Amino acid sequence: MQSYAALPENRLLTGTTTIGMVLKDGVVLATEKRATAGNLIANKATQKLFKIDQNIGMTVAGLVGDAQVLGRYLRAEVSLYRLRRGAPLSAEGAATLLANILSGNRMFPYYAWLILGGVDAAGGHVFSVDPAGGSIEDRYVSVGSGSTFAYGLLEEGYSKDLSVSDGVDLALRGLTVAMKRDSASGDGYTVHTINAREYHEFSDDEINKRLRALKIPLPPTLP
Repeated sequence: MQSYAALPENRLLTGTTTIGMVLKDGVVLATEKRATAGNLIANKATQKLFKIDQNIGMTVAGLVGDAQVLGRYLRAEVSLYRLRRGAPLSAEGAATLLANILSGNRMFPYYAWLILGGVDAAGGHVFSVDPAGGSIEDRYVSVGSGSTFAYGLLEEGYSKDLSVSDGVDLALRGLTVAMKRDSASGDGYTVHTINAREYHEFSDDEINKRLRALKIPLPPTLP
């Protein structure tokens, strides 16, 4: 992710690596934690994965400020929908809402590319939502400057028959590959899983246990 100090004049900066996958029993969303301002590592514990509702999460790549605004905006709109209707918004409905927010702000566009993932009555979903408001559903998506490296591993390892637990391991491996080659990605992992019963945010201890089992070096501990 980029801070406002790195706001481009004529191009979109998406320095980060984010991943979303639909598995046979739910959805996995995962990101790393580095925020950059040009060549400077501006922050090593940046939140790039937001819980929107009990059945919906969102990853962000782009400017930190825009990402935070979009996370708050979408969370508020989804909460209002639940309050008014007495039922959660579907993942497709949330993706459409997010796309409308982005496409309706053409004069001052949001510098953010997002993955929206969720589970509803139709099953698991992940959508790639671009800055112009385009929304495309897929089985697995990676966004950001490290996505090329992550996709190389996802193309090899993804299967719709994988469990959520297997998907978490695949996401950690994909992020690790990206962090080795993309200077804008690094400094740790954030992982959330969603199924029909719960939304689970992995603790650092849970992630580190999996990293040890995968023989992946643990991220440095922040002071």
